[in-house]
Amino acid sequence: MKRSTFLKLKLREARFITRALMRTDHPVLAHIIPMRRCNLACTYCNEFDKTSDPVPLDAMKSRLDALARLGTSVITISGGEPLMHPELDEIIRHIRRRGMIAGLISNGYYMTPERIRRLNEAGLEYLQISIDNVEPDEVSKKSLKNLDKKLQNLAGHADFHVNINSVIGGGIKNPEDALQIARRAQELGFSTTVGVIHDGHGLLKPLAERERKVYDELKRVSKSEYARLGWFQDNLAAGKENKWRCRSGARYLYVCEDGLVHYCSQQRGTPGVPVEQYTKADVVREYNTEKWCAPLCTVACAHKVAILDNWRDPQQGEGQAEVAPQRLRDAIVRTLRAG
Repeated sequence: MKRSTFLKLKLREARFITRALMRTDHPVLAHIIPMRRCNLACTYCNEFDKTSDPVPLDAMKSRLDALARLGTSVITISGGEPLMHPELDEIIRHIRRRGMIAGLISNGYYMTPERIRRLNEAGLEYLQISIDNVEPDEVSKKSLKNLDKKLQNLAGHADFHVNINSVIGGGIKNPEDALQIARRAQELGFSTTVGVIHDGHGLLKPLAERERKVYDELKRVSKSEYARLGWFQDNLAAGKENKWRCRSGARYLYVCEDGLVHYCSQQRGTPGVPVEQYTKADVVREYNTEKWCAPLCTVACAHKVAILDNWRDPQQGEGQAEVAPQRLRDAIVRTLRAG
C-alpha cells in the first residue's frame, strides 16, 4: 500500500474511532456475505457450502445501503469465498461510495496480478487471508505451499493493506507451521495475526502445551493486532474465561447471505432480522443485551470492536456498573494512537 493511501486510511479510521467513542448508537463493523459457496472445503469450517448461488448485486446494494443508514463505519466482505462472486468489484465500489471502509476476507486462491489490479481499482482497503498449514492436508488446503505465489503477487501489486492470519488449535496437526507462516508474511511486508480455532458455536478450544509454546513465540515475533488485546488472547490460550461486554448485534453485525442480521458467524439465528428492517432501536437493544457465549468466545472481530465500549454501559443482568479497568483504557489509547 502506498504511504499516502495508508495515511489517508488511518485518518479515516481515527475519525471513525473517535465517533464510536463519543456515540454508541451505530455499528462499527459489519461482516456481509455475498455468497456461501467456496472453492475449498476445510474440515473445521462451518461457513461454506458447495452449491449456493451468489447474492444478486441489487440485493447486496440494498443491504449495504441499510448498513450505511445505520451509520456503519467498516464493511468486511466474507464468505464462503467472496472472490467467486462475479460482481464483487461493484460491491466494493458501492461500499466506498457510501463512505464506509471496504475490507475482504479471502482464501487467496484467486489472487492473480490481474485480479489484484481490479481490486485496487474497485477501492479495496483491507485484505485478510488465513493460512492453516505449510503443507496441504486433509484438514485444509489453505497452505503456504499452495499460496506462496499468490502472496508474492500481493506483495508486488496490492495497493491495499494485507494481513496474514495463521491459526493454532484443534485440527491443525503442526502448530509450528503458524510460526513459519507468520515469518513468511513479514518477509513480504504484511501484517500478521494469530487465531485460536473455535468449535461450532464459536467457543474456546483450549490450547495444548505444544500449541501454547507456539502461541507464546508468535507473540514475540508477530506484528499482531492482538498486541492491543494481549491480555484477552492470553486468557483464551490458557483456556480461561474473559469478562467482557459483547456488543454483537449492535456495534458488530454479521449479515448472512439471506440478508439477516446475526450476532456472528457462529451464533446465527439471533436476532435474525432482515438488515433492511434493522433499526437504531435494534442496535440499542442488542448493545444492552448480555450474550451467554461471551466468556469463552474466540470471534476476534467481536473482541476488537468491544474494546470501544467494554468500560461503559453495563448490560442487562450485570448489576452495578464497574470502574473501567486500566488495561482497557490503555487499549483504547493504543488503538487511537495506532489509527
